[in-house]
Amino acid sequence: MSRLIAAFAVSLTVGLCVGPGLIFLLKKLKARQNILCYVEQHKSKQGVPTMGGLLFIFSAAVGFFLFSRGQRSLAVLSFVVFLTYGLVGLLDDGIKVILKRNLGLKAYQKIISQAVIAVLTSYYCYSSPLVGSAIYLPYFHTYAELSWWYLPLCFLLFIATTNAVNLTDGLDGLAGNVSAIYLFFIGLFLYIEYKNRLDLGRTFEGEEIQNLLILCAAVLGGITAFLCFNTSKASVFMGDTGSLALGGICCVLPVMIKNPILIAFVGIMFVVSVISVIVQVASFKLKKKRVLLMAPLHHHLEMKGLSEPKIVTAYSVVTVFFGLLMLLVQ
Repeated sequence: MSRLIAAFAVSLTVGLCVGPGLIFLLKKLKARQNILCYVEQHKSKQGVPTMGGLLFIFSAAVGFFLFSRGQRSLAVLSFVVFLTYGLVGLLDDGIKVILKRNLGLKAYQKIISQAVIAVLTSYYCYSSPLVGSAIYLPYFHTYAELSWWYLPLCFLLFIATTNAVNLTDGLDGLAGNVSAIYLFFIGLFLYIEYKNRLDLGRTFEGEEIQNLLILCAAVLGGITAFLCFNTSKASVFMGDTGSLALGGICCVLPVMIKNPILIAFVGIMFVVSVISVIVQVASFKLKKKRVLLMAPLHHHLEMKGLSEPKIVTAYSVVTVFFGLLMLLVQ
């Protein structure tokens, strides 16, 4: 427990110390966010530096590698997933900054990059005796063996989650707050799983999960530091660097403990963002009519007159509710 707290505290401290310098550097490099002209309410945000996700990626790395010990293959792989998705986002942000436009990588380039990471991670989990092809079913308190069906399911989870978090990153503090609450609850589930393994005498597996918990705490510490600079009005945006990295870690941690169903429920507001976009596009294609004023949902709410802090609070409260609900049925 002491290493867990230390990982969070060190990551938080590093983030708070590095943050001002990183923001200054990003401004010097003119790594500024170009705001789409049709987002009227966001014109004042033009020029705010992006790539702020580097702050919590670096902070999490320090906290994790300082305090993880022993058997940590699953945790190291999870960190690699976190990092590589962040690198894809960094490339995307870099193109936007260099070419001074709002679109970075082409859609197919981004999907291919994400898919490669998803395929490799899915296969590793499938073939690993520590993970395997069974998933836990909350409420029923049993496992479902998926066999080879596990591979496409896991692949789709990574693609969906990374893009869902990316879509949720549209207001000051929104993706950061929802992700922080999500990871807090995932940390609780990791702790429950850790205690279960120890009670069964599986100390090797327990050590692996303990290091996953330390990684979760380190990332949470980094995000908490980032939010000090990202809440309304934000002095830095996480960019795709941060949102894709968060999507990766939000997906891989539940997958590693065979409990991917947590993603859909604890991450309900990520799901809502995706569904709102799908419904909007489908409605326009089929009926030439938009259901929302603007998708994702948080932009619709914003255009209806809700302030950014109120929307962030609402999303956070719903996430807490579903996190508690999943704890009850676990």
